[in-house]
Amino acid sequence: MSLIDLITGNAGNQVATQAENKFGISKNQIIALLAVASPLVISYLRKKSQEDPNEAEALNNALDKDHDGSILDNPSQVEARQQEGGSILDHIFGGQKATVENQLSQNTGISMDKIGPVLAMLAPLIMGYIGKEKQSSGVNSGGGLGDLLGGILGGAQNQAQAEPSNPLNDILDSVLGGSQANNSGNPLNDILGSVLGGSNQQQQSQGGLGGLLGSILGGK
Repeated sequence: MSLIDLITGNAGNQVATQAENKFGISKNQIIALLAVASPLVISYLRKKSQEDPNEAEALNNALDKDHDGSILDNPSQVEARQQEGGSILDHIFGGQKATVENQLSQNTGISMDKIGPVLAMLAPLIMGYIGKEKQSSGVNSGGGLGDLLGGILGGAQNQAQAEPSNPLNDILDSVLGGSQANNSGNPLNDILGSVLGGSNQQQQSQGGLGGLLGSILGGK
């Protein structure tokens, strides 16, 4: 399963519907948020696992123990695992969590009081996806996780570029392209800065993520 399949497939849609019902937020907004949050989470985890062998081994153990991918077959689990999702995000983003939430709130139109809880519902789904990919690839130690996570991001970017242009593919291509091209070593700057901030010319001409979201949310 590719990252795009996660976002646009059954699991992503079920979770988006749950979040829509729980928080009163448009399902399209949830899916767009998932399209940005997924590569952001994966980029942070990749950076942590590459820089610190202990982080890599801890992630490996967490994937084996708590995120085996079964949640993809039963996405309704996300609501019961929302508190766990919040803890996951606290660990991944650390002191940058508030900044991440603020940027995502501004660019998706999801209010600050709801962005954190929605992300906490999405986090176990994203982790379950990584865990399933880990099993499929045969990676059995922390040392191979950086390559696995990089492969997920690269595969999603290639798929987004290869498929016909649509708002979600455009978002993913922009997010992942910004991540690769501006590789400063800080996922927050690479993804949120270049894409959500619309700092390069392509993003300015498209209106950044806001313009892409508008085409989804406006139903164009």
